[in-house]
Amino acid sequence: MANAHMRKKEPDKVRRSLLDRTAKLAVDQGPAAITIQAVATAAGVTKGGLLHHFANKQALLEAVFADLLKQLTDEIDRYMAEDPQPFGRFTRAYVRAAFADHKLGVRSPWAALSVTMVADPGMRRLWSDWLDGHLAAHRATDDTPLLEIVRLAADGVWMADLMGQDRAEPRDMTGLEPQLLALASRPPSA
Repeated sequence: MANAHMRKKEPDKVRRSLLDRTAKLAVDQGPAAITIQAVATAAGVTKGGLLHHFANKQALLEAVFADLLKQLTDEIDRYMAEDPQPFGRFTRAYVRAAFADHKLGVRSPWAALSVTMVADPGMRRLWSDWLDGHLAAHRATDDTPLLEIVRLAADGVWMADLMGQDRAEPRDMTGLEPQLLALASRPPSA
C-alpha cells in the first residue's frame, strides 16, 4: 500500500473489490467482522481509499446489499426468460431464486447479511423498494392473493433455512419447491 499513489487508478475495480471483499467477510466470519479496516485490508486499499468510495460502514453495507439485489434481479430475469407462461412468471422465478439460495446454504452472502437486513431500517427499505418495484412491474401477471401466498411461503422457507442452519439434521424442504411452483402455475379462478 506504500506505493498506492503510483498505482494506476481503477476506481471501478477498486469499488468492485470492496463490495466482493465485504460480502466474503460476511460469509466467512459473519456481519460483525465487517469493519472499515478489515474490508480495506482484505481489498488491499487504505481506509481512506475505502472511504473515498463509501462514506461509512453503513453506506458500504447498503452498497453490498444493493449489489446482491442486482444479482437477484439478474437471476430472476434469467428464470423468467426461460418460462413461457406469462401468468405467475415473476412468482415462479422468485420461488426458484429462493430455493437456489437455499441450496447454497451458509456460503450465501444472503445468509450472512440477512440478520443485518432484519435489524437495519436502511436495508429493509432497500428490500421493500426492490420488492415493491418488481411487484408493480409484474402487476398484470402476478397480482393475485394465491401468488402472494406463494411468494410469502418462499420467504418462509428462506427464513426457516436461515434459522435452522445450526440444526444437527437440516430439514428436507426439497418437496416444497415443486409444490409452490405448481401453485404459482394455477390460472386465476374465473
